[in-house]
Amino acid sequence: MSAVRPPVDDEDVPRYWRELGLPGLVDVHVHFLPDRVQTKVWDYFAAAGTHYGSDWPIAYPLPVDERLALLGRLGVRAFPTLPYPHKPGMAAWLNEWSRAFAAGRPQVLSSATFYPEPEAAGYVATALDAGARVFKVHVQVGSFDPRDPLLDGVWARLEESGTPVVIHCGSGPLAGEHTGPEPVTGLLDRFPRLQLVIAHLGMPEYREFLDLAERYERVHLDTTMFATDFTERLMPFAPADLPRLSDLRGKVLLGSDFPSIPYPYAHQLQALHRLGLGEEWLRAVLWENGARLFGVEA
Repeated sequence: MSAVRPPVDDEDVPRYWRELGLPGLVDVHVHFLPDRVQTKVWDYFAAAGTHYGSDWPIAYPLPVDERLALLGRLGVRAFPTLPYPHKPGMAAWLNEWSRAFAAGRPQVLSSATFYPEPEAAGYVATALDAGARVFKVHVQVGSFDPRDPLLDGVWARLEESGTPVVIHCGSGPLAGEHTGPEPVTGLLDRFPRLQLVIAHLGMPEYREFLDLAERYERVHLDTTMFATDFTERLMPFAPADLPRLSDLRGKVLLGSDFPSIPYPYAHQLQALHRLGLGEEWLRAVLWENGARLFGVEA
């Protein structure tokens, strides 16, 4: 049982991580996108009742500078931008935008993405040479199989470099033709040393993605929306699997999906706290694992 109280609200978040003895937070699942792309994303969530059968009010529909300032006040010391394309011909310019956005902002982890297209290996190599520290893949939005042969050279290069890839591959909140554990299992069979970060803990196929994190040395899980009231109502996690999550302490990373979340940032931390996995687990998830993965200094 933790002697530290969970944060009451966003203003209380710094008190929370300080009392845990941390220098701040590393959040591996934050989005900053070009304005017109961000607007389309928020428009999609505005119609969430049609897509998901549940309203999805955006908690932080703020201008870029205000979002950056808010993350600073929360104590988020490092975070990516995580762009993702939904069709061919988008990835390269998203990568250029993301590289420019990260320039001069040391708290931003330079991010990149890709799509199964003949040019993918070339622009991924360009992004890596330009300093990309994390990639994002969204299997459901992109509607592609990660095992597509057009990506063989990409995965080989990323396996070799050890660059983390945050991959949304679970079937939540919406299933897609290529979501679920089977495509990712097949990918890891071929590229077993990929540094994958399974977004949303793989919801709702939590158990199967826990299996992969246990089986493969470099597979991690992020906590994006995990255990929150919103997600538990739609895709609950089985309490019987909490011991497995505890044992994977060194492979679980804080993720939030800021800014497009339907509740305050503090609620994600409250949700993780109430799992009851202890302060050592919380310290690992909120700072230590992300800081180690991305070389973030205290």
